[in-house]
Amino acid sequence: MKTNRVSLRILAVVIAAGSFFASCKDDEVSLPPIGGFNSADEVAASNLVAYWGLNGDGKEAKSGAMPTKSQNVSYAAGIKGQAAKFAEGYLSYDVIASMSALPSATVSLWANVSNNGSAPSSLFSLTRPNEWAGNVNLMIESGWRKAASDTLVVKGLVVTKVNGNDSWQDSRNEPSKGGVQAAKFGGKLTHFVITWDGTTSMFKVYANGTKISNPEWEARGTTGALNFTGPTKALIGAWGTNISGTPDAWQKPMTGLIDEIRVYNKALSDGDISALYQLESAGR
Repeated sequence: MKTNRVSLRILAVVIAAGSFFASCKDDEVSLPPIGGFNSADEVAASNLVAYWGLNGDGKEAKSGAMPTKSQNVSYAAGIKGQAAKFAEGYLSYDVIASMSALPSATVSLWANVSNNGSAPSSLFSLTRPNEWAGNVNLMIESGWRKAASDTLVVKGLVVTKVNGNDSWQDSRNEPSKGGVQAAKFGGKLTHFVITWDGTTSMFKVYANGTKISNPEWEARGTTGALNFTGPTKALIGAWGTNISGTPDAWQKPMTGLIDEIRVYNKALSDGDISALYQLESAGR
């Protein structure tokens, strides 16, 4: 009888433990959606054309492309898993077909820029041959304000066609024009997004799920669709001229962290961008 009592106790413990772990598993599965999505991968999934998780390598997940050139890059803790850590470094790719032409575009990523010199910081670019800036660019004007301690100036730059000519269009947070001062984003991983809508020619900049660009510079008139000059190649952390070997003195690769890069072929809505920020912040 003593043996039977011991066996029954062990069985009860096993059943209780099983119930506990099943309950934990149920809790994990039943996390409430954010913005209608269970994970960042669900946000505008059919419009996602490129994704870099940067978890220990530079692989672009949608195409399987690996960097063809790299400089001074290692990996450290990021917002989800690991992030690419640059010390005046970059990751450069050959042509990825899905990004050779985009009528509209969204670039979303996390970055912590720590270079504080006179140079701006290029976070992501779809390059143009023999140009320092690409067809689509997301950058930090860290030459204007120190990246780690001061107010950040976050800027998007795209190239469109106006009256048959290339037209460089930019949008950024300019407080004197009604934009949001992006204070206290320096020195930590921050979610940055730019969107270009080829139908309305609206160009917006976001940080941590909130629009920060000033309205006056968001409306770009009748410039319309993006005008890609090819071959265009994805470049993380540097300017096109850093790869071609002809950079000006101020065109330096970045120092800092970049993580979770997503490129879409549409301009995401405010709600989608907020959800993307919250989901990735939660590791989802």
